[in-house]
Amino acid sequence: MSLTDKAIEQIRELIRTGALPPGSKLPPEPDLAAQLGLSRNLAREAVKALAVARVLEVRRGDGTYVTSLQPSLLLEGLGGAVELLQGDSAALQDLMEVRRLLEPVATALAATRISEEQLAEVKRHLDAMREAHDDVERLNAHDAAFHRAVVSATGNESLLTLLEGVSGRTLRARIWRGLVDDKAAGRTLAEHEAIFNALSTRDATLSQAAALLHVSNTEQWLREHLRSGEPLPFGTTVRK
Repeated sequence: MSLTDKAIEQIRELIRTGALPPGSKLPPEPDLAAQLGLSRNLAREAVKALAVARVLEVRRGDGTYVTSLQPSLLLEGLGGAVELLQGDSAALQDLMEVRRLLEPVATALAATRISEEQLAEVKRHLDAMREAHDDVERLNAHDAAFHRAVVSATGNESLLTLLEGVSGRTLRARIWRGLVDDKAAGRTLAEHEAIFNALSTRDATLSQAAALLHVSNTEQWLREHLRSGEPLPFGTTVRK
């Protein structure tokens, strides 16, 4: 472990133990360095690294503060990291597996927690998908919003942020699926209707099964397309 990594760990330990709770202001750099037994350069580098990770926020002319440490903030870099994998078809398939493992279970959990207002939000996006049947990009935008509304109903912000990161990458795969397969829109709509109907009855088992079928169908299509050796138009190459 480098000296900078050790300095980062020392500051993180202060946060973990509550010595620096969310929203608190760090001591001035000379005092922080002295408190941790670090050089000012090391303290500065550690603060910069934690600011990039959204653990700390540097406010010009005011000082450095611990952020809210909310999952949506700390995990928001996941989507950007996932986007960097866009040239790797194996990574895309891995991400689809992650979605298959998480989203059906999240949908089952949503069925036990979803409110009438949240269910109405899911239905709003389903209705918009029906109206956008021949508009692939609009259809997929509401597709993504549909799933976000479902996972939001779990009340689990960490789960929502993780799935948002994965789905942001796979959204373009779904768009391409619609472009190359004129039957995809109809199937996708039917699968979303099945998810909504299951959620409406608050049936967790049926909701999970409907979501698993939907994600599995998308994953199967993607695997078959990649196996064909055809590159996807958004930059993914096939690794043989």
